[in-house]
Amino acid sequence: MNIKIVLKMISLLLLIIAGFMVVPAGIAAYCRETASLYSFLYTIAGTLTISVFFLFLFRKVKSNKLSTRDGFLFVTGSWVFASFCGALPFYLSDCIPSFTNAFFETISGFSTTGASILTGTDTLPRSMLFWRSLTHWLGGMGIVVLAVAILPLLGIGGMQLIKAEAPGPTIDKLTPRITETAKLLWYIYTGLTVIETLLLMAGGMGLYDALTHTFGTLATGGFSTKNTSVGHFNSAYIDYVITFFMIIAGVNFILHFNLLTGRYKSLFKDTEFKAYLLIFLFSTILVTLNLHGHMYDSIEKSFRYASFQCATILTTTGFATTDYEKWPYFSQMILFMLMFVGGCSGSTGGGIKVIRIVTLFKQALNEMNLLLHPRGVFTLRIRKAAVRKNIVYAISGFFFLYIVLLLIVTSVVAFSGHDLLTAFTASLATVGNIGPGFGRVGPTENYAFFEDYVKWVLSFGMLTGRLELYTVLVLFTPRFWR
Repeated sequence: MNIKIVLKMISLLLLIIAGFMVVPAGIAAYCRETASLYSFLYTIAGTLTISVFFLFLFRKVKSNKLSTRDGFLFVTGSWVFASFCGALPFYLSDCIPSFTNAFFETISGFSTTGASILTGTDTLPRSMLFWRSLTHWLGGMGIVVLAVAILPLLGIGGMQLIKAEAPGPTIDKLTPRITETAKLLWYIYTGLTVIETLLLMAGGMGLYDALTHTFGTLATGGFSTKNTSVGHFNSAYIDYVITFFMIIAGVNFILHFNLLTGRYKSLFKDTEFKAYLLIFLFSTILVTLNLHGHMYDSIEKSFRYASFQCATILTTTGFATTDYEKWPYFSQMILFMLMFVGGCSGSTGGGIKVIRIVTLFKQALNEMNLLLHPRGVFTLRIRKAAVRKNIVYAISGFFFLYIVLLLIVTSVVAFSGHDLLTAFTASLATVGNIGPGFGRVGPTENYAFFEDYVKWVLSFGMLTGRLELYTVLVLFTPRFWR
């Protein structure tokens, strides 16, 4: 393991983050938010000093000699150091006086979770709210680049697990070079950002609100500049635009590339995409029918709220237009089940991922067939191609670790004295990078009431869930450090 390479690459990453901080610093200067401006300037200066020092110290180290172990350490270290750096403006400006809270808010941003400790979002300076949303946008693209370009090289991630699937096997699905792949993904991501921002502005949002809500949508993060989230705008047009783009953000970004290059058939041949759409449409129909007559008189209004809430939970975005805890229990149950699914592999969505759910479902059917026909040969197929057993084992291992992590985090939260519904859904919402849950962490609540040690555990859950579990958990194995 070469710590020097890892530190050099993390220093480069922190330079990029410091560069992006110039934007909210400019907003602070324009809005005359003196405390915020100085906090950004101090953070930028400190980050530049430390990063340049390490880059100079390790200037002769060649970054192209990154090993698999270095990769695991770099990926995890990147999110941790980025969150520490990103938390400093909140803490230094006194907008979030507790560093624990500042770190929780920031890692929630970079991991695109959207779980917040803020009780009065509207009272924060505009520059701080912009930086808060910008962490979503940066983290969301970082996750896509990881999923498509980096994690497959380490042998993990949704892009690596299903070799036969279109979201598939290797980074050469776009181009053979990681840098070119990352560049193309940035073009797509930025293009979608511009389009959604313009559409939201056409619906009456100002540029500031349109940008910040676009950041939260495409990153499937869910931070809003308003206390009542998207519901503040009370606009059917805005709800439908954000719903559409949440669904787009939950789709594998390779499929976006295929659409841009005219390969439309790949979209409808993709098993994961079809299952993803089916889950969304089926859930929306059920919730719409359940809400109609019970909550809303209009079928259109029922569909509007149902589609938005199903999309925001399925894609792990976490926006809200209403308090779904006041909905009928059947609708709440549908949303609860969606929390276990997540978006597609290679998307900004979190959770278990649709492709893993599909694979485990097909494997379960095969096992039942074997019970009926012990001598039969039943091959698990995705898109008509056979899936190797070792991939099924890897997915089974991921699912097991996911459940174990959920139970451990739930136990810690429950140990601190919180009720089981709050403890479990807070764990599920952070590990699955969803944001809101049920109970005391519902859509109209926040995470401020938790004890500091609980917030650090939930922060660990956000990081681990966001980085596909194995990336983080492998660092805790003795063999990794030998």
